[in-house]
Amino acid sequence: MARKKNELWEWIKAIAIAVLLATVIRYFLFAPVVVDGSSMMPTLQDQNRMIVNQLSYKFSEPKRFDILVFHAPGGQNYIKRVIGLPGDHIEYKRDVLYVNGHAVPEPYLDTYKKQVMDGHLTEDFTLETIIGRKTVPKGELFVMGDNRRYSKDSRQIGTIPLAKVVGKTGAVYWPIREARFVK
Repeated sequence: MARKKNELWEWIKAIAIAVLLATVIRYFLFAPVVVDGSSMMPTLQDQNRMIVNQLSYKFSEPKRFDILVFHAPGGQNYIKRVIGLPGDHIEYKRDVLYVNGHAVPEPYLDTYKKQVMDGHLTEDFTLETIIGRKTVPKGELFVMGDNRRYSKDSRQIGTIPLAKVVGKTGAVYWPIREARFVK
Protein backbone atom coordinates (compact mmCIF):
# COMPACT_ATOMS: atom_id res chain seq x y z
CA MET A 1 0.00 0.00 0.00
CA ALA A 2 2.81 2.43 0.88
CA ARG A 3 4.50 1.63 -2.43
CA LYS A 4 1.37 2.58 -4.45
CA LYS A 5 0.99 5.77 -2.41
CA ASN A 6 4.64 6.67 -3.07
CA GLU A 7 4.23 5.97 -6.82
CA LEU A 8 1.10 8.13 -6.96
CA TRP A 9 2.97 10.95 -5.20
CA GLU A 10 5.84 10.70 -7.73
CA TRP A 11 3.35 10.94 -10.63
CA ILE A 12 1.68 13.99 -9.08
CA LYS A 13 5.08 15.70 -8.66
CA ALA A 14 6.09 14.88 -12.24
CA ILE A 15 2.83 16.25 -13.65
CA ALA A 16 3.05 19.40 -11.51
CA ILE A 17 6.63 20.04 -12.67
CA ALA A 18 5.62 19.49 -16.32
CA VAL A 19 2.70 21.93 -15.99
CA LEU A 20 4.94 24.49 -14.27
CA LEU A 21 7.62 24.20 -16.98
CA ALA A 22 5.04 24.48 -19.77
CA THR A 23 3.57 27.59 -18.13
CA VAL A 24 6.97 29.25 -17.72
CA ILE A 25 7.95 28.46 -21.32
CA ARG A 26 4.60 29.66 -22.71
CA TYR A 27 4.31 32.91 -20.78
CA PHE A 28 7.93 33.98 -20.35
CA LEU A 29 10.05 32.42 -23.10
CA PHE A 30 8.23 31.40 -26.28
CA ALA A 31 4.63 31.95 -27.32
CA PRO A 32 2.57 31.03 -30.36
CA VAL A 33 1.08 33.79 -32.50
CA VAL A 34 -1.28 33.68 -35.48
CA VAL A 35 -0.83 36.03 -38.44
CA ASP A 36 -4.18 37.79 -38.84
CA GLY A 37 -4.59 39.42 -42.23
CA SER A 38 -2.49 40.19 -45.26
CA SER A 39 -0.33 43.08 -43.99
CA MET A 40 2.89 41.02 -44.04
CA MET A 41 2.36 39.35 -47.42
CA PRO A 42 4.23 37.99 -49.30
CA THR A 43 6.58 37.19 -46.39
CA LEU A 44 3.80 35.87 -44.14
CA GLN A 45 0.39 34.57 -45.12
CA ASP A 46 -2.91 35.04 -43.28
CA GLN A 47 -3.30 32.35 -40.58
CA ASN A 48 0.39 31.34 -40.53
CA ARG A 49 1.30 30.25 -37.04
CA MET A 50 4.60 31.43 -35.62
CA ILE A 51 6.73 31.26 -32.50
CA VAL A 52 7.57 34.52 -30.71
CA ASN A 53 10.82 34.62 -28.76
CA GLN A 54 9.85 36.76 -25.78
CA LEU A 55 13.41 36.85 -24.44
CA SER A 56 14.97 38.17 -27.64
CA TYR A 57 14.87 41.83 -26.66
CA LYS A 58 15.55 41.35 -22.97
CA PHE A 59 19.25 40.91 -23.79
CA SER A 60 19.61 42.79 -27.08
CA GLU A 61 18.09 45.66 -29.00
CA PRO A 62 15.84 45.23 -32.06
CA LYS A 63 17.64 45.42 -35.39
CA ARG A 64 16.45 46.97 -38.63
CA PHE A 65 14.25 44.53 -40.58
CA ASP A 66 13.54 42.24 -37.59
CA ILE A 67 9.99 40.90 -37.66
CA LEU A 68 8.42 41.47 -34.28
CA VAL A 69 5.16 41.24 -32.40
CA PHE A 70 3.91 44.20 -30.36
CA HIS A 71 0.83 45.28 -28.43
CA ALA A 72 -1.00 47.69 -30.73
CA PRO A 73 -3.70 50.19 -29.84
CA GLY A 74 -7.01 48.46 -29.24
CA GLY A 75 -5.51 45.51 -27.41
CA GLN A 76 -4.45 43.54 -30.49
CA ASN A 77 -1.01 42.13 -31.23
CA TYR A 78 0.48 43.16 -34.57
CA ILE A 79 3.29 41.54 -36.53
CA LYS A 80 5.43 44.05 -38.44
CA ARG A 81 8.95 44.68 -39.66
CA VAL A 82 11.31 47.17 -37.98
CA ILE A 83 12.16 49.94 -40.45
CA GLY A 84 13.39 52.72 -38.17
CA LEU A 85 15.41 52.54 -34.96
CA PRO A 86 15.67 55.29 -32.33
CA GLY A 87 17.43 58.32 -33.80
CA ASP A 88 16.85 57.31 -37.45
CA HIS A 89 15.48 59.69 -40.06
CA ILE A 90 13.17 57.68 -42.36
CA GLU A 91 12.03 58.66 -45.85
CA TYR A 92 10.57 56.86 -48.87
CA LYS A 93 11.05 58.23 -52.38
CA ARG A 94 10.06 56.35 -55.54
CA ASP A 95 9.80 53.03 -53.66
CA VAL A 96 13.26 53.35 -52.10
CA LEU A 97 13.85 53.44 -48.34
CA TYR A 98 16.25 56.12 -47.15
CA VAL A 99 17.63 55.90 -43.62
CA ASN A 100 19.59 58.92 -42.46
CA GLY A 101 19.90 60.04 -46.09
CA HIS A 102 21.25 56.74 -47.46
CA ALA A 103 19.32 54.33 -49.71
CA VAL A 104 18.81 51.00 -47.95
CA PRO A 105 17.90 47.89 -49.97
CA GLU A 106 14.87 45.85 -48.94
CA PRO A 107 15.43 42.52 -50.73
CA TYR A 108 12.38 40.93 -49.08
CA LEU A 109 10.21 43.31 -51.19
CA ASP A 110 11.87 42.76 -54.59
CA THR A 111 9.42 40.13 -55.86
CA TYR A 112 6.43 42.09 -54.60
CA LYS A 113 7.60 45.34 -56.23
CA LYS A 114 7.77 43.58 -59.60
CA GLN A 115 4.11 42.56 -59.28
CA VAL A 116 2.88 46.13 -58.80
CA MET A 117 1.75 47.53 -62.14
CA ASP A 118 0.10 50.80 -61.10
CA GLY A 119 2.69 52.87 -59.27
CA HIS A 120 4.86 52.14 -56.28
CA LEU A 121 4.47 49.55 -53.53
CA THR A 122 5.32 52.14 -50.87
CA GLU A 123 3.98 55.67 -51.25
CA ASP A 124 6.45 58.51 -50.77
CA PHE A 125 6.62 59.95 -47.26
CA THR A 126 8.98 61.45 -44.71
CA LEU A 127 9.03 60.79 -41.00
CA GLU A 128 8.08 64.41 -40.39
CA THR A 129 4.82 64.01 -42.33
CA ILE A 130 3.94 60.86 -40.35
CA ILE A 131 4.87 61.68 -36.74
CA GLY A 132 5.83 65.34 -36.90
CA ARG A 133 9.44 64.66 -35.88
CA LYS A 134 12.69 64.43 -37.83
CA THR A 135 13.86 61.22 -36.14
CA VAL A 136 12.38 58.15 -34.47
CA PRO A 137 12.11 59.02 -30.76
CA LYS A 138 14.39 57.40 -28.20
CA GLY A 139 12.90 54.14 -26.92
CA GLU A 140 10.61 53.73 -29.93
CA LEU A 141 10.54 51.97 -33.31
CA PHE A 142 9.07 52.76 -36.72
CA VAL A 143 7.48 49.57 -38.11
CA MET A 144 5.79 48.65 -41.39
CA GLY A 145 4.10 45.64 -42.90
CA ASP A 146 5.61 44.12 -46.06
CA ASN A 147 2.29 44.53 -47.90
CA ARG A 148 2.78 48.29 -47.89
CA ARG A 149 -0.48 49.17 -49.61
CA TYR A 150 -2.62 47.24 -47.12
CA SER A 151 -0.83 47.48 -43.80
CA LYS A 152 -1.88 49.37 -40.70
CA ASP A 153 1.50 50.27 -39.26
CA SER A 154 3.55 53.23 -37.98
CA ARG A 155 2.29 55.32 -40.88
CA GLN A 156 -1.15 55.25 -39.24
CA ILE A 157 -0.55 54.44 -35.56
CA GLY A 158 2.80 56.19 -35.02
CA THR A 159 5.99 54.84 -33.56
CA ILE A 160 5.94 51.86 -31.21
CA PRO A 161 7.38 52.12 -27.68
CA LEU A 162 9.91 49.36 -26.97
CA ALA A 163 7.88 48.57 -23.83
CA LYS A 164 5.02 47.39 -26.10
CA VAL A 165 7.20 44.86 -27.98
CA VAL A 166 6.36 41.25 -27.11
CA GLY A 167 9.32 39.73 -28.93
CA LYS A 168 10.99 38.72 -32.16
CA THR A 169 9.53 36.17 -34.51
CA GLY A 170 10.97 34.40 -37.48
CA ALA A 171 9.74 30.80 -37.52
CA VAL A 172 6.53 29.69 -39.21
CA TYR A 173 5.46 26.28 -37.92
CA TRP A 174 1.95 25.94 -39.37
CA PRO A 175 0.70 24.96 -41.85
CA ILE A 176 3.39 22.32 -42.09
CA ARG A 177 3.87 22.78 -45.86
CA GLU A 178 4.79 26.45 -45.19
CA ALA A 179 7.07 25.78 -42.18
CA ARG A 180 10.23 27.85 -42.51
CA PHE A 181 12.41 30.55 -41.06
CA VAL A 182 11.64 34.03 -42.41
CA LYS A 183 13.80 37.12 -42.72
